[in-house]
Amino acid sequence: MERDYVIITDSSNDLPAGYAEEQGVVIIPISFEIGDEVFDGREKTLTKKEFYDRMRAGQGTKTAAPNINDIEEEFEKALSAGKDVLFTCLSSGISSTINNAFVCKEEMQEKYPDAEICVFDSICASGGHGLLIYHAIENKKKGMSVKENMQALEELKHRIVHKFTVDDLTYLQRGGRISKTAAVIGGMIQLKPVLHVDTEGRLAAESKVRGRKKALNQLLAEMDISTGGYADKQDVVLICHADCPEDAEYVRAKVEEKYHPNKIIMSEVGPIVGAHVGPGTMVLIFEGDKR
Repeated sequence: MERDYVIITDSSNDLPAGYAEEQGVVIIPISFEIGDEVFDGREKTLTKKEFYDRMRAGQGTKTAAPNINDIEEEFEKALSAGKDVLFTCLSSGISSTINNAFVCKEEMQEKYPDAEICVFDSICASGGHGLLIYHAIENKKKGMSVKENMQALEELKHRIVHKFTVDDLTYLQRGGRISKTAAVIGGMIQLKPVLHVDTEGRLAAESKVRGRKKALNQLLAEMDISTGGYADKQDVVLICHADCPEDAEYVRAKVEEKYHPNKIIMSEVGPIVGAHVGPGTMVLIFEGDKR
């Protein structure tokens, strides 16, 4: 008989608030700073609206990967209860979380030699990571073992397509992704980049347009290009926004009209990803032939 297992992940997944926890997933909070305050995501946190309002007011932000002790604590809880572990996290191309998880796995494997401890690099971010967790939950409900689930996710992750646009280039510039000159000039001419997450799980430029509405329409155009053989069989599409619900609804309606997916999940970009892309970011996640 297969052992039961616990899905453990970090708080960068941008699924709707409470959804994963309700499905039995353990969320390890990632701390963040804004202004001169540190929020641990547990006792001390902010609403997303408060977070983005403070960003708009010019307060700087920082994030940090979950530390080894936090990961080890959750591994220990599951393993000591006789359960296996499936751990999935933010892309290794963006975060060092996966490295900490492998250290924990090595330590815990010595203590629990008969346990299965699967550490999975999502190579995804924001709602892309969230979509993988959604499928991990569904796979577990279908009776997949921990190893079968991880294999299914490995095959799926290369088809998870991320398309997103930011409203203010300042935040990409602060993160070192574009120069200060490019941010200033781009802001003056209302340049809006469309970006994606590449095959190595890193942020990469896709295209540039002028104006917000054109950027939203470009997201949809990029979806038309990237769905490939999945154009008429979209299962779940995930749309995340950073405090721009009207724009998210515009994108949702267009996706529903053209693709008729089985489900559209609407969510918000949380502080962990939002700290690096800023308010007004729109994220569109779907399945395609490849990234």
